[in-house]
Amino acid sequence: MAEPLHQGRAFSRPPLYVSNKNETVRMFESDFMEFFSRVHPITPLVLYLPVVGAMLYVSIWQRQLSLVAVVALFLLGILLWTLLEYLIHRYIFHYQPKTRIGKRLHYVIHGVHHDYPSDARRLVMPPSISVPLAFFFYGLFLLIFARLTPAVFAGLVFGYVCYDMLHYATHHFPMKRGIWLWLKQYHLRHHYKDDHAGYGISSPLWDYVFRTTRR
Repeated sequence: MAEPLHQGRAFSRPPLYVSNKNETVRMFESDFMEFFSRVHPITPLVLYLPVVGAMLYVSIWQRQLSLVAVVALFLLGILLWTLLEYLIHRYIFHYQPKTRIGKRLHYVIHGVHHDYPSDARRLVMPPSISVPLAFFFYGLFLLIFARLTPAVFAGLVFGYVCYDMLHYATHHFPMKRGIWLWLKQYHLRHHYKDDHAGYGISSPLWDYVFRTTRR
């Protein structure tokens, strides 16, 4: 495994610097582990859009929920995703471990992305992590929302897919105007100016709520 090079430091590159998309690093000595550390950016679309469709089908045709109810619950799921995205990014991805093992684990989880932010195969979450998390949150939602779970979960998963796609886009697509340019600049400031602020990627909503748009 690669050494934990990133330890939450501020970066010296200009705020809107975009590095070569082929810039990468080997993280594992094992070819097997190294293979599964790299993910094609289209993977979340292929895996999870069918899940969104299936959950909406169950909500409307099996649970017989009204269209208004499904839309409201779907939007609630998206909102919950934006909060989850913020909390994970701030408190897990940017946790500062003290032990050697903790620093290695942190590097694998998120530090490598800050050291090589435009590595095209490490910009979306690997299925080995996202699939178990999806099952966990579906089970949790069953306890909270009961028969309404499929509609809320569809929104959560859709929010996650949008997050992964937008994250890839901010590092690899031009996004030269409007809200897209603003979101790109907002996220790249987190990378190249202050990585202790701007934790929202698909939405800066919770940065404003918790006052972490900047230090």
